[in-house]
Amino acid sequence: MDLSNLGEFGLIALLKKSCAATYSASVVKGIGDDTAVLKPGKGTNVLFTTDMLVEGVHFTKSMSSAAVGHKAIACNISDIAAMGGCPQFAVVTLGVSPQTKQSTVTQLYAGMIQTAKRYNVAIVGGDMVKSSKMLINVAMIGETIGSQAILRSGAKVGDAILVTGPLGGSFRSGRHLRFQPRVKEAEFLVRNFKPTAMIDVSDGLAADLGHILEESRAGADIHAAWIPRNKGASLTQALNDGEDFELIVTLPASQAEKLLRNKKSFSFYQIGTITPRKNGLRILNEDGARVLTPKGYRHF
Repeated sequence: MDLSNLGEFGLIALLKKSCAATYSASVVKGIGDDTAVLKPGKGTNVLFTTDMLVEGVHFTKSMSSAAVGHKAIACNISDIAAMGGCPQFAVVTLGVSPQTKQSTVTQLYAGMIQTAKRYNVAIVGGDMVKSSKMLINVAMIGETIGSQAILRSGAKVGDAILVTGPLGGSFRSGRHLRFQPRVKEAEFLVRNFKPTAMIDVSDGLAADLGHILEESRAGADIHAAWIPRNKGASLTQALNDGEDFELIVTLPASQAEKLLRNKKSFSFYQIGTITPRKNGLRILNEDGARVLTPKGYRHF
């Protein structure tokens, strides 16, 4: 059935029933009113983020609708994790053409709901509009695991720079539709260590590390040989491809040593060190050092 036959409110009624499976006691009122009514936790900071996926930019019609749905939710969960937080609630705005098949939308939501349930996220509302291309915008609320969020601005000279997994070739390989946000890794770090800065790799290692350096007014030395790469990924791809959604984290050197000795922890890879701002962002290899100009993905 096409959406033109089902109608906007018929589709909303269908999705309302499906999304109710993600609710917990924190949802006072979900889909069906002018706004959702929620009860976030006490004694923590509220985190609020949003991400939009656009057909032809972030996904194509040939890709699995369920996988695209997973990505739409997971991008936001990754942002919450990068702040040292746990995701809680989401609203979804969907732009679709009237000729879109009902099954396309229900599969899209099935992918979102499966991932939302895995990370204890309740999908509590949203909006729908007519669009020639499919647009999916998710806004998400979470809360910090500790009393404070982990910002980009806290990195200090001498801190170790680590990543949570291999990088490069995500879009080409299809991993950008299968990645798992590093919520558990972020929680482990916050509860057991003192991260000074954190960000997720959405636009590329060099570009996203560059954001930490800009906000922290620092430089960095990255060792090319230390960067973990996905199979078949070149150094350039590991630095610039983006959509890996691993975390970059900075830690005091002594804590990084302790973390890397902890064999029972998650996988972390040290890739470099925070340096004075005047050094800029440098990549080190056998031939010496060269200053990087962060490229990464840019929309404009």
